[in-house]
Amino acid sequence: MATSDFDTVADRLYAGEPADFVAERTAAARAAKEAGDVELARRIRALRKPTAAAAYVNRLARDGSAPLSELASIGEKLRDAHEQLDGSRLRELAHQRAELMQRIVRDASGLSDSVEREVEETLEAIVADADVARLALAGRLTSKARQDADRWLSLPTNPAPAKKTRQSEKDRKAEEEARVRALERRQAVRARAEAERNLQRAERTAEQADERVAELRERLVEAEQRAIRAADELTKAQKTFEEADDAVQRS
Repeated sequence: MATSDFDTVADRLYAGEPADFVAERTAAARAAKEAGDVELARRIRALRKPTAAAAYVNRLARDGSAPLSELASIGEKLRDAHEQLDGSRLRELAHQRAELMQRIVRDASGLSDSVEREVEETLEAIVADADVARLALAGRLTSKARQDADRWLSLPTNPAPAKKTRQSEKDRKAEEEARVRALERRQAVRARAEAERNLQRAERTAEQADERVAELRERLVEAEQRAIRAADELTKAQKTFEEADDAVQRS
């Protein structure tokens, strides 16, 4: 199976309207199966339908939105500044992030209040999570990207103190505790992200199972129709034989 074939199908599906996604995905998977590429059909069926908020962000990416790309870049810089405990840099980047988000949301039109809120949350997640940013820039988000893990990006961390010859024991302990808390926070974020990925995999498995049941039901209906036609043909054949046999007996 050529990866380019899958990418072509995925790009086409995510570039379309969410309302048409399931029907087009089913048609694409059936076409791949009929062409003999079972693995491609399986991967296509595994693609998830995007929500309205995800579809909006996907369209931004496919339209080459410079603010969206810049937002992802700011996310990288913010994570680095947080690693370095660079408070002044964090505040500067957080300000840039807020301005960009306001610009993106301000340009949104035709969205309901609930969808607009989901778009805002997704933009926050693009800043906080490199995986979400990658999917968003590829135009392949499928659902609202939750971001309760990125609140540290907005915290007014104090700037690093100027060089000093000695550091008090109290300050040293406070700094170490801050580093430990930051590490624990990042570990918790990663654990939650992994749990969410597991949830998404379970949702995909359930969706695929539902699709398989629907496919089997369709095949069952077709088999029943073939059985009915075969029974009719058998009845006709028996009648024809009996008539021919009677003719032989009378001759």
